[in-house]
Amino acid sequence: MDITHLKPERVWKHFYALTQIPRPSEKEEKIRAFMADFGKKLGLETLVDGVGNVIIRKPATPGMENRQGVILQAHMDMVPQKNNETVHDFENDPIIPRVEGEWLYATGTTLGADNGIGLAAAMAVLEADDLVHGPIELLATTEEETGMTGARDLEPGILKGDILLNTDSEDEGELYVGCAGGEDGSFLLEYQPEQVPAGWEGAHINITGLKGGHSGMDIALGRGNANKVMVRILYHLIETCEIRLASVVGGDLRNAIPRECDAVICYQPGKKEEVEKAVAYMAETIANELKLTDPDLKISVAPTEKPAETVPAETALKIVRAVYAAPNGVWGMSASMPGLVETSSNLAILEVQEGKMEVHCLLRSMVDTAKIDMGTALTCCFANIGAESSFSGAYPGWQPNMDSPILRLMQKTYKDMYGKDPEVKAIHAGLECGILGGHYPHWDMISFGPTIRSPHSPDERCLISTVQKFWDFMVETLKNVPIKE
Repeated sequence: MDITHLKPERVWKHFYALTQIPRPSEKEEKIRAFMADFGKKLGLETLVDGVGNVIIRKPATPGMENRQGVILQAHMDMVPQKNNETVHDFENDPIIPRVEGEWLYATGTTLGADNGIGLAAAMAVLEADDLVHGPIELLATTEEETGMTGARDLEPGILKGDILLNTDSEDEGELYVGCAGGEDGSFLLEYQPEQVPAGWEGAHINITGLKGGHSGMDIALGRGNANKVMVRILYHLIETCEIRLASVVGGDLRNAIPRECDAVICYQPGKKEEVEKAVAYMAETIANELKLTDPDLKISVAPTEKPAETVPAETALKIVRAVYAAPNGVWGMSASMPGLVETSSNLAILEVQEGKMEVHCLLRSMVDTAKIDMGTALTCCFANIGAESSFSGAYPGWQPNMDSPILRLMQKTYKDMYGKDPEVKAIHAGLECGILGGHYPHWDMISFGPTIRSPHSPDERCLISTVQKFWDFMVETLKNVPIKE
C-alpha cells in the first residue's frame, strides 16, 4: 500500500522507502548502503564508521551558523517478528503497510515504525531546503535492537554537535529525560537424553495468540509470557499425568515478550484422554486469568510422532521448576517517578532439546544495583539445578537532568505550539542516550517521537496524526536552538 499521501508527505515518503528495504537487526547491509547513498546524493558530507553507523552532516542555514549543533539520532534496524501463518523473509521481502482507521499497521509483521518514523523525519530535515536550523548531524545507528552495538562502539569525537535529539520514544506529547539500563542473562544446563519407553505416545502442545510486545514498554501491562505459560502447563502434566518432556522451544528475541511456545511430550499408553483433559483444564484456567490482557490466547494439544529421546524425568522436573520460579515481569516500581517500572526481567527465550537447556533473559533497571540484585536472583534460581549463568551486553541507564536547557526549550516550544505542557518522563526501555552520553558527556539530550503501540510485535502500529505533530515540533525546536557560547 502506498502511504506517501499521508501528512506530512515529506516524512511519509521516506518512511515508505524504508519499508521497502529489508533491515532486520544484524542484517543491515541494504539499509546502510541506502542511507549512505541518500546522504551523498544530497551532496552532504557522509561517512560510515567502523561499526556500521551512518553519519550525515548538513550545514546551518544562513544566519544560523552560530547555533549549537544538533544531532538527530535514530537507529536503522527493526525487530523482525511475524505471525506464524505469515510468509515473510525479513532479509529480502519489503514490509507491507496498511491503514486501519487512524493507525498504520504492517501486514502480519512488525511495522518498523520503531525507529523508522524517527529516521524518516531526520531524512526529511536533511533533504529540506525550506527549514531554518543550525548545524545538523544525522546519527543512524546499527544493531540497536540486539545490543545497541552502534551506540556502544561509536567513536568518541567523531560527532561535533552539542544537543542530541533521540527520536526513539513512542508517545507524542511526552519528553523523555531518562531510561533504564539493561543486561542479557543466559543460563545453560546440559543433560544426557534418554530413550522413550516402548509403547509411549507423543503429543505436541502449542501456545499462540498472546500479544507479546516490547519487553520494556509493555512489561507492566501484565501480558502473558508464552514460556512461563508453557512451563506452568508442563508442571501440571508432570505432577498429574507423569508425562516425559522431549522438547520446549519458545521466544526468539531478547527484547520481545514471547508470544508463542511449542513443546513435545510423551505419555504412557492409554493416557491420551487424561493428558488432553489436563491441558484443557490449564488452558481454561490461564485463559480466564489473561482474558483482559490476552483475549486471543490459544493453547492446543494434538498427537504427534513419538520423539526418539526425552529429557530424564528428574532433570525435566528440575528445569520446569526453575523456569517456573525464575523472575519475570516487573521486579520493582520507581519510588521517585510514580507509575514507572524501575526493574524488570523478560524471560525471552527457552529452548530444551538435544541435550541442552538454554534460557535467555533481558534485565532492565534504572538502578544498576537493582539490576544486579535481580540477576543474582536468577542465578540462584538456575544454580539450584546445576545450570551455568553468564551475563553480557550491560549498558548504563540515562539519569534525568531536570535542569537541561534543551528540556526547557522544548517544554516552552510545545506549550506555545499546542497550548499545553508536554509530559516529562523517564522510560523503562533501553534508549541509546545512556550509552551515547557516556561517549559525549557534554551533550544535552532529549528523546521524543510519535505515538507507536506494540512495538516488537506484529501488532505494532503508529497513530498517523501524531507524525504531523512530531514533525512540526521537531522543525520548530530546530528553529529555536540556542546560540553556541
